[in-house]
Amino acid sequence: MIFPFHTDEFHEHIEPIISAALLVLSGYLIARILSSSIAKTFLKQLTPQQYMLLRRFIFYFVIILFIASAIEQLGFHISALLGAAGILTVALGIASQTSMSNVVSGLFMIGEKPFEVGDQIKVADTQGEILSIDLLSVRLRTNDNTMVRIPNELLIKSSITNLSYYPIRRADLKIGIAYKEDLDKVKKVLMEVAEKNPLSLIEPRPLFQVLEFADSSINIQFSVWGSRQHFIELKNTVQSEIKKAFDKQGIEMPFPTRTIMAGSGSEPLPIKIL
Repeated sequence: MIFPFHTDEFHEHIEPIISAALLVLSGYLIARILSSSIAKTFLKQLTPQQYMLLRRFIFYFVIILFIASAIEQLGFHISALLGAAGILTVALGIASQTSMSNVVSGLFMIGEKPFEVGDQIKVADTQGEILSIDLLSVRLRTNDNTMVRIPNELLIKSSITNLSYYPIRRADLKIGIAYKEDLDKVKKVLMEVAEKNPLSLIEPRPLFQVLEFADSSINIQFSVWGSRQHFIELKNTVQSEIKKAFDKQGIEMPFPTRTIMAGSGSEPLPIKIL
């Protein structure tokens, strides 16, 4: 079988393909090296999310330039392709307005920086650690180790609680004590519990506050401060120690009770349990 192309014609068709492939390969390698080295230069000034976005931007920008050169090497006019790509982009933008809204919302959040990768946030009933902040959505890992994806448009319209924004947090403990108890004694016992707990901070000082005189108890709030890394452990240990201290001091935390009166001047009606 006789090969249909002469040697010169063969080289004329193959050489552009080889050159284009080499351009794409070298562009990929250069893009990886440049994106990594330039991003590392600004590592100290950037948050982890900004560092990741800068690396991606440099990588895709460089590789797109090399792909454009490779397309021209194959004999295509890049201006005509750009015109077609512009028309396609407009059509896609009209068809995917929700995605564009998410992108715009993502850019606003990246600029505002209400949270960063690794922060614990709460959005409505969802709470978890931020795994990534992308242009379309934010991904969280919840406390029970599930992944939740939240669109940026929803985040920009919602109230977000950043549990990791400050280095310390306050644990508010609601406690009910019997009416017969001495409030000064209760306060002293609670302060001693906080002082002995190694996770409780000395400053800011613990807070003792009487909330209300409820139906069955005097409700108080006892608040202690601790580092955000040990917040859950602090809350658990303090509550356990309060229960032990109250039992030791004979301080009663009552169950809900009701007193039934027949009239303003009568004695309470006796109730016999069979």
